Order: sequence, then C-alpha cells, then structure tokens
Amino acid sequence: MKSRIPLILLACGSFNPITNMHMRLFELARDHLHQTGRYQVIEGIMSPVNDDYRKKGLVSATHRIAMAKLALETSDWIRVDPWESEQETWTETVKVLRHHYNESLRLLQSKKEFMKNKRPIERSTEDSLSYQHSVLPELKLLCGADFLQTFKTPNLWKEEHIKEIVEKFGLVCISRAGSDPAQYINESDLLTKFQHNIFLVKEWIQNEISATQIRYALCRGLSVKYLVPDSVISYIAHHNIYTEESEQRNEGDLLQPLKLHNATLNPLND
Repeated sequence: MKSRIPLILLACGSFNPITNMHMRLFELARDHLHQTGRYQVIEGIMSPVNDDYRKKGLVSATHRIAMAKLALETSDWIRVDPWESEQETWTETVKVLRHHYNESLRLLQSKKEFMKNKRPIERSTEDSLSYQHSVLPELKLLCGADFLQTFKTPNLWKEEHIKEIVEKFGLVCISRAGSDPAQYINESDLLTKFQHNIFLVKEWIQNEISATQIRYALCRGLSVKYLVPDSVISYIAHHNIYTEESEQRNEGDLLQPLKLHNATLNPLND
C-alpha cells in the first residue's frame, strides 16, 4: 500500500470570535483529503491575524488567541498558533505559510536526529520504518471558497504571492451557499494553471455562521449559544469583549495591505 503524504492545514483569519463553523472547516477538509487516498492530515493550525491588520471591529489578538484556545480544548489535532499575531506588524499570508512550513521541516529534522541517536535496540519496528521512510510534509492554506474572490480585490494581494501560495503550498477551499469557487478559478489564468493544487470541498450540511453576525448579536444582548462554544461565550461575557464601542474600532481605517500599497505609490505622503 502506497504511503500517504503527511499534510498540515493552516487557516489564517480574524477569528473574531472563533465559531463552531471555523472548526468545522478543518473537519470537512480533513475528511475530503483523507478520501483522496493521497494524504494523511497530521495537524491543523489556526493563525489569528495581527492587530495591525486594522480590520473594523477587530478586538485584541490576546482575546482572540485565548478564545481559540478555549474552543480547541476539545480537539486532539487542531491548535491555535500565536506567531502571526505576535509579530511587530501585520504579516503577509505567504510569509505565515513559509514560517509554518519551515517549522514543520525543523521538527521533522529534529525527529530524524533523535531517531538517529537512538541505539538500534531502543527503536521499535514502527520507529525504524518511520525513520527510514520520512516523507516531507505538505502545508496547505485552508479557507472558505469566497476567499478566492479576494484575489481579485485591487491591491489586496501581490500577484507573486498568489502564485507562490497556489503553486508551492496549495489551497483547500470549503464551499459556502451562493459561492461558486470553480467559477472564480475559471476567471483567473493563474488559478486555472494551478487548479490541480486547489481542492474544492463541498459542505454537505450548509452552515452559514458568520463571526460578524455573531458580534452583532452579542452587541444586542442576543444568545449565540450553539453557534459558539460555551467556554468562549463565558469568556466573552466575563471580559465584556464585544460592544458597540468595540465594533467601531479601526472604523475608517484602510486595511494594512491597502495602506502599504498606497504608501508604495506615494512615498512622500507619510
């Protein structure tokens, strides 16, 4: 039997707050990739965006990380990673992918060194096979299908970054009601060229939980039970995170990638 390629799923986003749907994306993606017969998903990583992204209503990464950790206590394979949120400024998605890919290679190398230093008598058969047949892991960006549309937003993405993401890493896109990811791909020469590395996953139970709508409900004092984990609801209430005031945060600000693009065009207008 042909061995499967180990694969890590990385989701970047606001997670403001994390919802049950965010976690479902990982489960749907893992099932689909396992069904291809080619992959073995070994880990899922959530990477909340840096505060400097400047998205309207974006609360502190400290809170978003804490809520994600609470939500993921029930998962044995998905974790939240603070690296992106801890950088001094907003980090482009392709750089986040590079970081986590390099980390996975570093861990693999450490494992190889550990096995190499083990005396043969200490190695189990499973260890020996694992050591001899270590396969480089793949890292793919997990997203909702509407994410593909953002590639068309003027100045939001650099063309060379889109190319690196779809060529070197790959995408796993979960469909949403009303979205047509295949059409987005067909409308782009670049995405069409690398469509073999874009996995489209049909969400068999439509679930349109929106973090934005969750925040609106919380601001109005409405229940979000069964949409967000209970531990997260308790955390939000305890810290009074989502209010009318928090929704005004960054209002009128340009998203950081657009601001950087404008600064490049007008370097003297600082």
